[in-house]
Amino acid sequence: MNKMTNDKVLKYLGLAARGRLLATGYNTCLFMIGKGRIRLIIIAGDLAENSVKKMTSAAERNNVPWRKWSIKEELSHFTGKTDSGIFGVTDANLAKAILEEIDHSES
Repeated sequence: MNKMTNDKVLKYLGLAARGRLLATGYNTCLFMIGKGRIRLIIIAGDLAENSVKKMTSAAERNNVPWRKWSIKEELSHFTGKTDSGIFGVTDANLAKAILEEIDHSES
């Protein structure tokens, strides 16, 4: 993972949080996926495997892209949300920018 890309993704997530374009937590994200509001799911790499399975299957059922990225502590710090490992981006343009950064760093 490229440090510059990691910083960009974290800054985008912080921007989403400040702009109220970010849903946090398992239940909130599930609810918002069901309502069709989530454009991208970010899952912390150190999240419990059972939570990851449930969230990824819900995202895939609803055609919502998802990525595993960073760790809970770092994501929580940048978004201002304590102890959360699942984040849903609700803005399509921001979701696209984050996806491009993550996919570019993994290629």
